[in-house]
Amino acid sequence: MSPLAQVLLTIITASTPLLIAAIGELVTERSGVLNLGVEGMMVMGAVAGFGAALTTGSPLVGVLASILAGMAMAAIFAFLTLKLVSNQVATGLALTLLGLGLSGLIGESFVGQPGLRLAHLAIPGLSDLPFVGPILFGQDGLVYLSIALTVAVSYGLFHTRLGLIIRAVGDSHGSAHALGVSVIGVRAVCVLFGGACSGLAGGYLSLAYTPQWIENMTAGRGWIALALVVFSSWQPYRLIIGAYLFGAVGVLGFVAQAVGIGIPSQFLSSLPYIVTVLALVIISKRTLSARAQAPACLGQPFVPDR
Repeated sequence: MSPLAQVLLTIITASTPLLIAAIGELVTERSGVLNLGVEGMMVMGAVAGFGAALTTGSPLVGVLASILAGMAMAAIFAFLTLKLVSNQVATGLALTLLGLGLSGLIGESFVGQPGLRLAHLAIPGLSDLPFVGPILFGQDGLVYLSIALTVAVSYGLFHTRLGLIIRAVGDSHGSAHALGVSVIGVRAVCVLFGGACSGLAGGYLSLAYTPQWIENMTAGRGWIALALVVFSSWQPYRLIIGAYLFGAVGVLGFVAQAVGIGIPSQFLSSLPYIVTVLALVIISKRTLSARAQAPACLGQPFVPDR
């Protein structure tokens, strides 16, 4: 395999968890809920997926466990913010801290143990094609799922009745409630969907990207996923561009080290986060256009009339 193909494969695997987590958070925010606990849900998905796969010997069971772990964390957030009407920002930050601490406790016995890797697709005649074969037809299933999920969310939000309801709840929860829509119910489902995606993204890290468990292995990817949602102006199809752009920036550091470029490794490691901050600064310059596309009641609690 050529060095360029290897770099492209690495970019794809580095971008996939960002895309999966970001598409879940986009749906959550489209419903008018701001969940800053993506990092915590991702790391819980990573440890749950790794532990389940190691215990059962099946990576697919690990994938399911990572989804359930993310949904369990999201259910806590949904109960506190939608039922008890707690502050969404504070609750999301607490969820991240809870996930980081709890995952370290659960995964203490998994440190240093070899993990199970998700199988890659093998299509006779296509996967063996030079250059394009491994890139287009030799990925694991979650890479293709991330693309399909983005397409499905993009179509669902803007071309189905369910998508119209979600956007209506995010744009004006009072009006949606007046029309008989269960605002809390819709938001709860969207929060759980976001948790499932975040957990799956974490499971991808421990089952495909680096099949092992390392404490805090998400390394800030949840925060990058949150930034990607804003970067995309809450448009699903833009997430693919943003996720692969940020994934390429992250891989750039490893490539630079491999070719012997004399740049401090600490700077290269921080490069994805520097780009994230710069992207948000650039986005702030077009605040008016971003606000026009953002859910109008993002982060605002809904209290139905008693």
